[in-house]
Amino acid sequence: MKILHLDSNHKILEDKLAAAGFENHHDYTSTKQEIAHKLAEYDGLIVRSRFPIDAEFLSYGKNLKCIGRIGAGLENIDLDTAQKMQIECFNAPEGNRNAVAEHALGMLLSLFNKLNKADREVREGNWDREGNRGIELDGRTVGIIGYGNMGKAFAKKLKGFDCTVLCYDIKENVGDENASQVSLSELQSRSEILSLHTPQTPQTTRMINRDFIASFNNPFYLINTARGSAVVTEDLVVAMENGTILGAGLDVLEYEKTSFESIFRESEIPPAFKKLLTMDNVILSPHVAGWTVESKLKLAETIADKIIAKLKS
Repeated sequence: MKILHLDSNHKILEDKLAAAGFENHHDYTSTKQEIAHKLAEYDGLIVRSRFPIDAEFLSYGKNLKCIGRIGAGLENIDLDTAQKMQIECFNAPEGNRNAVAEHALGMLLSLFNKLNKADREVREGNWDREGNRGIELDGRTVGIIGYGNMGKAFAKKLKGFDCTVLCYDIKENVGDENASQVSLSELQSRSEILSLHTPQTPQTTRMINRDFIASFNNPFYLINTARGSAVVTEDLVVAMENGTILGAGLDVLEYEKTSFESIFRESEIPPAFKKLLTMDNVILSPHVAGWTVESKLKLAETIADKIIAKLKS
């Protein structure tokens, strides 16, 4: 059986597939249309986020049996069409859940201890101890929206800080020893910290907006290591200016697929994002929460195992 790789990944992915008897092929440079015209030759496809795997593209994959995406989300694949064509789609949230949890925790601790601000000031020769007095995470109430692999991994990390962890999810009975499942209204009434671990869906897109933020009883800190589309940046900035949101750690941004790619071209920076860049109580990273040395290996291993199990069954 033949597997087509559209992006480079950890070597172990190809090694495991080859050891299981599969033939690995690569195409990192051809256009989407060029790849589509040879797609019928392959039994499996390995992707990251090079281009959307839409219905038209899938229509060429007459012999495709599975698609593996090296990552946690499947929003760049037309899952309805894949299901109709009996193409099984795999992702690998098990592979980077620990990385995401550690990154979210690191962002939160950095915000609480003003580490970015303090670091910059010391480099500039300023020694402001009182202005950089932090607060402690211990004993805080943390709300997690989306209690799958990522949410559960983050809750497990928080256990060591004696936090009260609440989770909200559209699935029932997902709470565990690390988090109590509650209604969204209860989470909003009690949380001091909100961490997002949701996939990109019509329900989560622009979910964190003015009305949503106003539903919280307490000022809170926001951590987003999920999808940038979940947060309306303009509403976030307003909430931070009026103190409704006390700080934000953002690994993903609303503008990632458009103007974020040309962030250094002044004319293309959206006004809300420009304002966000001036705030001391904001920490930004370039969508790398799940992008560790270890997760690269684990993601590849996970997808290899799933494809082998599917195509060898």
